[in-house]
Amino acid sequence: MALAASTTLSAPAQRVTDVFTNEEFIKHVSFTVGGELKSYEISGPTTGAFTTKTVRTLPTTRMPDIARKVVGDTLTVTQLEEWDAPAADGSRSNRITLTVAKAPLDVTAVQKLSVSGESTLVELTGEVKSSIPFLGAKIAGAAEPVIGKALNLQATLAQEWLNEHP
Repeated sequence: MALAASTTLSAPAQRVTDVFTNEEFIKHVSFTVGGELKSYEISGPTTGAFTTKTVRTLPTTRMPDIARKVVGDTLTVTQLEEWDAPAADGSRSNRITLTVAKAPLDVTAVQKLSVSGESTLVELTGEVKSSIPFLGAKIAGAAEPVIGKALNLQATLAQEWLNEHP
């Protein structure tokens, strides 16, 4: 199943990068959806190329019954991000990989931050796959809207964070 989301945030790309990789912001996003941040690691300064690893638990209350029967009340999601160094104009991209413990789901995506004046266009494209024969497409189809909503929520919360933390 394909993922696609885009939004414009009223801040330069470096500031958006700093918010997306701020541990307090990541805790805030996790808490907002009823989850909990278990661990967060960043490999270096956000002004160059770097990687992050985020592990969080998330509730399954918004997932279809078929999925909850398989995974239980919570999911442990590991999110790896490989950020490229910024281009000359400040634009950058990162590759995102999500793995879900106890669930046969893999999510891969590319997030691009494009400079647009004093704003940043955030575009995400990706794919949700499940390795279970026969049921895989159904599971991926059920997970795709939940993941899409989570990504859109992150962008909404990022704009609020930018407004509250100048």
